[in-house]
Amino acid sequence: MKLNKKEILAALETITISGEGKNMVDSGAVQNVMCFADEVVVDLKISTPAMHIKKRAEADVIAAIKEKVSSEAKVQVNIQVEAPPKQESNPSNPNLIKGKPIPGIKNIIAVASGKGGVGKSTVTANLAVTLSKMGFKVGVLDADIYGPSIPIMFDVAMERPLSINVDGKSKMKPIESYGVKVLSIGFFTKPNQAVIWRGPMASKALNQLIFDAAWGELDFMLVDLPPGTGDIHLSIMQSLPITGAVVVSTPQTVALADARKGVAMFQQENINVPVLGIIENMAYFTPEELPDNKYYIFGKEGARNLAEDLEVPFLGEIPLVQSIREAGDAGRPAALQTATPLEEAFETLTRNVVEETVNRNDALPPTEAIKITTMAGCSAIKK
Repeated sequence: MKLNKKEILAALETITISGEGKNMVDSGAVQNVMCFADEVVVDLKISTPAMHIKKRAEADVIAAIKEKVSSEAKVQVNIQVEAPPKQESNPSNPNLIKGKPIPGIKNIIAVASGKGGVGKSTVTANLAVTLSKMGFKVGVLDADIYGPSIPIMFDVAMERPLSINVDGKSKMKPIESYGVKVLSIGFFTKPNQAVIWRGPMASKALNQLIFDAAWGELDFMLVDLPPGTGDIHLSIMQSLPITGAVVVSTPQTVALADARKGVAMFQQENINVPVLGIIENMAYFTPEELPDNKYYIFGKEGARNLAEDLEVPFLGEIPLVQSIREAGDAGRPAALQTATPLEEAFETLTRNVVEETVNRNDALPPTEAIKITTMAGCSAIKK
């Protein structure tokens, strides 16, 4: 028996390497094929060093040749990993790796809160639809892996993203609602299913939502972060060059203490993400039957005072109104209502966010993602 190189190549054209759209031959992964009687040597070059990808490629080559050419063939697969191009570093500080931008996305705004329950996702949803109403192209990345609520707020909880082909690669198509493109881990879990993942798994899922999605052209991507200052936040800032961050808080002291920590996280010297400002949610309560009355249930102007104390912009206040909660539960953000005080409040807030983003882009260079390394059993953040 003598193996034929053309038959070998034809067999390899039937398989692909994970993550690539073209077959092994057309993608250039097959570098060389040598046949010696009943033996064949296949040289492959792949772009990922992951062991499971290499093992899968080797197994697929052997199986294809044995199935389509000869079951008695002796197959040897040599795999070379092609190192990805080095990321550009900052000449003034070679340890600072520039962020990996998403083509077509102009501004990435992180929406954060020091503690849970302050309405961060509600603010994100209403900010997004208001930006869309103003004519901007908007996307929302729900980065709250353990408690995703954005799908409910956009009335798309039962939707599932489709897979589309973009430049030969399979990409997720974000779900679109009210003119906003949305992706969330909530699209891939059941409503009663808890996400019980360690940090690396959650970070990997986020990277897929970010880089394996066909976001298209966006003026703003809003990233709805989980509460606190933890691993997910670092992963996002490591993966993306965040244009700026807004911090949401309620007026009471315990929320303000955590909001202060949230601002401090972004302002940390080795993170250095510009803080566009602070938003005060649930600023006051106005009952429907007494529209001119304001009751400061959680305290008065706490977030405004915190913004002044920290010397960051105060972006606006949102009242505690029952219809905001009802609109979120119904999947139709309250900012979509027309000719209401709520619409005016969200428009004021959104104009301030846009203005601060423009000011930030005029005054500062693009944000660079942070580099995270592990040293002596703990995380170290470097420029």
